[in-house]
Amino acid sequence: MANLDAIIHQPVRLQIMAALTALPADAQLDFVALRKMLSLTDGNLSVHLRKLEDAGYVAVEKAFVGRKPRTYIAATPAGRRAFAAHVQALQEILNLT
Repeated sequence: MANLDAIIHQPVRLQIMAALTALPADAQLDFVALRKMLSLTDGNLSVHLRKLEDAGYVAVEKAFVGRKPRTYIAATPAGRRAFAAHVQALQEILNLT
C-alpha cells in the first residue's frame, strides 16, 4: 500500500502544496494572493503554512515593498519531492480499484 504524507494529506495543506508546486521552481507566491486563491482566512493560512514550514516543505520570506510588509511563500525542493511522492501514492491507491 502506498504511503501518504500525513503533513500534506490534510486538505488545506494539499491545496497549498498543489498551488505552490504548480509554479516554476524559483517562483514565490504572495501570501495575500494565496489566501484569496484558496479562500482562507489569514489565521487559517498562517497555521497551515507554519506546519508546512516546520516540515521543511515551504519557505516563507518576509520583505518590505515600499513601506508595506509582504510575505512570500515558495515550495522547497524537499516540499516538491514530498508532494510528488504524495501524488504518486494517491495514484497507486486509485489504481488498486
